[in-house]
Amino acid sequence: MRNIPTPLRTRYRACVGASGDLVRGDEGLALKAVAVNAFRHASDGELTANRSAHPMRTGERVARAAPLPAREAIDMNRELRSYICIWLSLLTLASGCHPTQPFFFREDGDLSHYMDVASTIEYPEVDAEPLVEATASQEPLTLANFDTYQFWDLSLEEVTRMALENSQVMRTLGGRITDGGQNISQSTPETITTQGTNVATTYDPALVESGPGTGTGSQFSGTGVEAALAAFDAQLNSNLLWQYNDRPQNFGLASIPNFFAPNFRQDIGQGALGITKTTGDGSTFGLTNNYAYDQNNNGSRIQPSDWNVNVEATFSKPLLQGAGTQINRIAGPQTFQQAQSGFLNTIDGVMIARIRHDISLNDFEIGVRNLMRDVEDAYWELYFSYRDLEARKIGRDSALVTWQRVKALQRAGQSGGEADQEAQARSQYFLFRSQVETALTSLYRVENRLRYVMGLAATDGRLIRPSDELTTAQIHFDWAAVHAEALVRRSELRKQKWQVKRRELELVASKNQILPRLDVSGTYRWLGAGDELINSYGNGLSPFANGSNAWEVLTDGNYQEWQLGLNFTMPIGFRTAMSGIRHHQLLLARERAVLQDLELEVSHQLTDAVRDLDLNYAVAQTNFNRRVASEDEVEARQALYDVGQQTLDFLLQAQQRRADAESAFFRSLVDYNRAIMRVHYRKGSLLEYNGVYLAEGPWPGKAYFDALRRARQRDASVLIDYGFTRPSVISRGPYTQNSGTIGGEVIPHGALDGPLENDPTPAEEIPAPNNLQQPNLTNPAGNNSVSLIQPLPAVDAMPTTGMVVPASALQVLPREPAGNPPGATMPTVSPAQFNQQGAVNPFRNNPTAWSTDAGAAPSTTASHRPENPFVSQAPAAATTPAYVPTAIHEYQTGHATDQAAAGVAGGSRR
Repeated sequence: MRNIPTPLRTRYRACVGASGDLVRGDEGLALKAVAVNAFRHASDGELTANRSAHPMRTGERVARAAPLPAREAIDMNRELRSYICIWLSLLTLASGCHPTQPFFFREDGDLSHYMDVASTIEYPEVDAEPLVEATASQEPLTLANFDTYQFWDLSLEEVTRMALENSQVMRTLGGRITDGGQNISQSTPETITTQGTNVATTYDPALVESGPGTGTGSQFSGTGVEAALAAFDAQLNSNLLWQYNDRPQNFGLASIPNFFAPNFRQDIGQGALGITKTTGDGSTFGLTNNYAYDQNNNGSRIQPSDWNVNVEATFSKPLLQGAGTQINRIAGPQTFQQAQSGFLNTIDGVMIARIRHDISLNDFEIGVRNLMRDVEDAYWELYFSYRDLEARKIGRDSALVTWQRVKALQRAGQSGGEADQEAQARSQYFLFRSQVETALTSLYRVENRLRYVMGLAATDGRLIRPSDELTTAQIHFDWAAVHAEALVRRSELRKQKWQVKRRELELVASKNQILPRLDVSGTYRWLGAGDELINSYGNGLSPFANGSNAWEVLTDGNYQEWQLGLNFTMPIGFRTAMSGIRHHQLLLARERAVLQDLELEVSHQLTDAVRDLDLNYAVAQTNFNRRVASEDEVEARQALYDVGQQTLDFLLQAQQRRADAESAFFRSLVDYNRAIMRVHYRKGSLLEYNGVYLAEGPWPGKAYFDALRRARQRDASVLIDYGFTRPSVISRGPYTQNSGTIGGEVIPHGALDGPLENDPTPAEEIPAPNNLQQPNLTNPAGNNSVSLIQPLPAVDAMPTTGMVVPASALQVLPREPAGNPPGATMPTVSPAQFNQQGAVNPFRNNPTAWSTDAGAAPSTTASHRPENPFVSQAPAAATTPAYVPTAIHEYQTGHATDQAAAGVAGGSRR
């Protein structure tokens, strides 16, 4: 506004203030439009204004304007309306178009049926019963939850049988085979939740076998064997058509006006009934009966209505492309019309469908094999969890006794009872106690993993306890034999070889596509015509005579036709066929390269398995010597400490090393037994090693009836040698599941290795025990009861602050009283009763106690030396496995306990 000349600014102020109101800055676009229009039409002589440097300042009062002339007022109003319209249009475009709700007279405002979202997350209604094991699981066992439960003693064979009976879906624990299964307790089953569509099930082979060839988005939606064979089934074809025509016609003769009807009316009936059959070499044969009825008002006809009937036999045979049984069994039949139109053959014939089914069977075998691997891993890991728990309890008990002695010396004010030594002994005790609690929780976790692969509820009031013992016999596998066996029997190699065979057949089919399509076809036809279609009697009349019979004329054979021809089509350049050949050549080269590297990988895997077998056996021997040495060290440190010649910390460290050595020995022994299983896993004999054999499930009764009828039909038929039409060999025949070596040679100790300890002096001779024995610890109870965690005994003047333990750690697990039958409910034992009975071995079949009495110190004169399990064992009579067939599992006695005896005597077990 400051750039406007002074007279114009005066007029602007006058027009804006004509209403007598205060003018405020920027009060609207419409007001500014009035001001601009006003100062353009005002004159200097008509205004009396109060000139100001800032005429639009807020709150300033301006002078009133004198009346404008009538003509200028009319012009101002006209332009004002134009400006208002323009500004309203601009405001409308700036704000955009917004839809408005319609108005209804009878609207009551109830909008409960209105949905303000397009989709929400919902739960589908499906007809699927959940497993009782999933819905009826009890509260899990934890350190804070010690409900009454029963021990459930199971052998590995019983666990295997239960796992297979409950495994329609092959549950796995993941890739535990690489780390020996030592992290099973740290895992949570998530294989199905993350890979639900790729998990192996018992339905997979049947799904592939029954694939109809439709695309359903599933990996099982391909063409099955039956669907591929259906391409060669005979086809029955029939059609029937009736038609009425009524139309005017623009022709005729003046001399004969009714010879050609000007209004043509006609009834037409047409029908056909025939059967066609495609043979294995691509030929097509057909036999068809065609008939037609015609009735019209044309005056040139002898009869107003007539019947035409014919029977024709046709054939078509490819001579180049698509000819032969091999190509038709590989790619399926293709008609000349399909080849002429450029229809690409999908190469999905009977042989390809059968290979796909064989691959699905192979995948199913891999799923069962991995299930057996995880079952045995979890079983022996649970065995180690019990042993590790006992080792930690031994350390805890010895630390407790040491703490009690130091505490007694402290109360008596004698040497050795200083505050620092008492605190050190107390710290050592609680260290072992935490290890016991951790080991107990790990035991619960591993037991849950075993329950998972068995298909059982997570908790059902029973705690699984392994009843099989580990083997200590040295197993040796002949490398040349097991290496050759692995390269033949590994399921992954057999699967890849099927892929190579599939690519070879696809290459054969693609090479056939480069040939021109040349088909020879022929037709032979018998015809008949008459006034009627058929009569039960013959009259010998000529066609179209009154009462003539069309079928009689046809059977007389007076009217016959034939046709013979060649059909040829060929693309110029064969670009598609050449591209297909190159593509399948590259596919075949790729699959062969993968097979070669897969064989190399299997060889390396077997190498590591055999190496780990010898390593774990040697480590088990070494850890046994470490275990003996640590026991001797504890006895020596205890004696020196009792006479005051050694400080407490040396004794506590020795007790720690003894507990670690006890756990390490059983860790290495479990790893050795698992290494035996891994050798069988790597060489492809794990299923036979566990007594598992795959078998086809039962078919419906009608299927057996039809198969028997087909077999009797073939038996009554005449044998015709079709050998010249058969393709090359595809398969080597059925796969024998129980062939090959499933066990290694048991080598007596000393045959390959030196003494147990790598010392210049000979190793100490230890008598050979009958079975693996444990430290000769006291067992006051004298029965097979167990307490997995002991209470904290009362100690006089023990501090009550700073070392409070959880209440769960003071509770006692239920135990089995002496004389109770297996599986009986065990009452809860109080801490007082526990101090009187003591803790005993949790393994039912071994009467040796693994824990000392918590209330009394172990005798320092008693020998706790473990007996050597690795000495030469006398050969025993071979035990013949007794096979008891089940659905998919077979028992084999002596899975672990009789393994050494059977191996020494020439058995085939471990």
